[in-house]
Amino acid sequence: MRKLLPLIGTPSGSHPGGRSAMTCRFRCGDACFHEVPNTSSNEYVGDVIAGALSRRSVMRAAAVVTVAAAGAGAVGVAGAPEAQAAPAAQGGPRKPEGARGLRFMPVAPNTADAVTVPEGYRQNVVIRWGEPILRGAPAFDPEKQTAAAQAGQFGYNCDFLALMPLKGERGRQLLVANHEYTDEILMFRGYDSENPTREQVEIAWAAHGLAVVAVEEDHRSGKLTPVTRHPLNRRLTATSEFRLTGPVAGSDLVKTSADPSGTKVRGTLNNCAGGTTPWGTTLHAEENFNQYFAHGSRATDKRYGIGTGTTERKWERFDKRFDLAQEPNEVHRFGYVVELDPYDPDSVPRKRTALGRFKHEAATVRLTHDGRPVVYSGDDERFDYFYKFVGSKRMRPGNSRSAREHNLTLLDEGTLYVAKLTGDSPAIEIDGTGKLPKDGEFDGSGRWIPLATATADGAVSHVEGMTAEEVFVFTRLAGDKVGATKMDRPEDIEPNPVTGKVYVALTNNSNRGVGSNPGADEANPRNVNKHGHVLELTERWNRPESTEFAWSLFLVAGDPEDPATYFAGFPKDSVSPISCPDNLAFDAHGNLWISTDGSALGSHDGLFGVATRGSRRGELKQFLTVPRGAETCGPVIQDRRVLVAVQHPGEVDGASVEKPASTWPDGPGRHVRPAVVAVWRADGRDIGV
Repeated sequence: MRKLLPLIGTPSGSHPGGRSAMTCRFRCGDACFHEVPNTSSNEYVGDVIAGALSRRSVMRAAAVVTVAAAGAGAVGVAGAPEAQAAPAAQGGPRKPEGARGLRFMPVAPNTADAVTVPEGYRQNVVIRWGEPILRGAPAFDPEKQTAAAQAGQFGYNCDFLALMPLKGERGRQLLVANHEYTDEILMFRGYDSENPTREQVEIAWAAHGLAVVAVEEDHRSGKLTPVTRHPLNRRLTATSEFRLTGPVAGSDLVKTSADPSGTKVRGTLNNCAGGTTPWGTTLHAEENFNQYFAHGSRATDKRYGIGTGTTERKWERFDKRFDLAQEPNEVHRFGYVVELDPYDPDSVPRKRTALGRFKHEAATVRLTHDGRPVVYSGDDERFDYFYKFVGSKRMRPGNSRSAREHNLTLLDEGTLYVAKLTGDSPAIEIDGTGKLPKDGEFDGSGRWIPLATATADGAVSHVEGMTAEEVFVFTRLAGDKVGATKMDRPEDIEPNPVTGKVYVALTNNSNRGVGSNPGADEANPRNVNKHGHVLELTERWNRPESTEFAWSLFLVAGDPEDPATYFAGFPKDSVSPISCPDNLAFDAHGNLWISTDGSALGSHDGLFGVATRGSRRGELKQFLTVPRGAETCGPVIQDRRVLVAVQHPGEVDGASVEKPASTWPDGPGRHVRPAVVAVWRADGRDIGV
């Protein structure tokens, strides 16, 4: 792999990783700057991991390379983007080597205002913010935007993506997308953050939520394009109807003046990663919902990071449900996993309360040997936990009406668990630097602690001092009580479809070991963890319903030259640098694909593939980078296509509509627009083979 030079000329700030202050404001409500919500004395995963890296990780690597922004220009305008490939390794082009599925020349770290892909690959913008997808929706005009128009157009800032099959429609698939959050400064010319207008707020409501849109492949070029006005196309927003199901439905904790039944919710907010189910639905994880609610006053509000004052967007001025002084239970109706049936445009999506309430990042599913669903989810907060739900009902195969109706009840009954990790090295050997303990590894064992069980006849708490309803609504507090392990922002969790091992992305935690905050442990071995890491779990007997597992450190992110980094034992002079792992996905070969959020290495975020087995285990290669200010989200890895969401391009401190920091994807003089991008091989063959 190419030798890399130090990256220069990239501004850095005091925000975690490489995030801008603007991203922190609008995406997560400055979550990394408010007081840490978890004040429990539970063990910190960094302390657990600190002794678990293999001694092979002490290899030195070449320095990091840069590609100047001028070396790879912005992707072409108005739907005609072409591949931007980083220069080949010094000495001329070579035939790509690597594990099957990863045989491409890696893209060098860079700061180009473009989507940069490997040599021999092509790309196109599939769909942008504001493109009409429903019948009657107008063409996008950012200067004349209305809430009614936005409700029929593709929303803002995609995160999770899924491509679902469309039987009987050759060359077509259903694209399902989360619209996580809005950045009004980049949406509205002359936006006044202290005095938003009702129209601006209602446009933002309509730009949140979910989208379903049919897409069609051009077999000659490989491009994907939306099929506007397809009968399955759909938009769900912050004001659409949703339904609470499971153990919390009807509870006094979720009743409001507008919904005395405690079963009907208006909208879904801040949907981050998600998942698909074996029965043909999609799952959407409500993450940083806390930032939308004003005037929190209770201890439970504080534990969920809800502030005592007004909010950034000031929605509480226009709808009292966002003001907890007036509607204290409204916030208890957010923070769940939403299940959507994309094949039924008239269905009401369901918020599955049996999966718990927290800042869900992802909801990935696999089945037990007897057909029961297991759902994994992280709680994206510094020093919080990760969870799994084990269903008690078996999936019925087939697409009959009775099978579909039965399968749409699977996530309402079962047991919710939280993870506790134990390292196998003495705590004194974990010093927070990433230095290996005497046994030469960061590893250990773990167990899933039951929190509550939901059945058709009611629910039972397994947490002393809490009712079952309280466990499912205040899940973080239940994790505190049972001694779950504090993690470094657990995000996406994905089971490997080939090996069955489970991978957990831990994005970063710059507060580890700072002040009175917990220090490193064997599962989180670095203080001031700017770059994050990836855990590998092996559940007992490789059965997802097991309550015991072994864990080890698979990847410790950062500059390969840093002795504290680790790439599953692969030589570090032959890997791409990576920082802040976020979303995860797998290809058919069992390779793990990692998208990043807030790289702290000075280069732009990207998508990486890494082998998880064989002689090349740990070989990490960068597949693409995204434009200035953007984050790489929602990777979908198919045999012949990779899909990514380019989230918040141009979201750089000081940027605005009048002073854009990026011209992607449509060129100068036009609004910067979040979008979905497809990448494929120019010769039409499978990715990386």
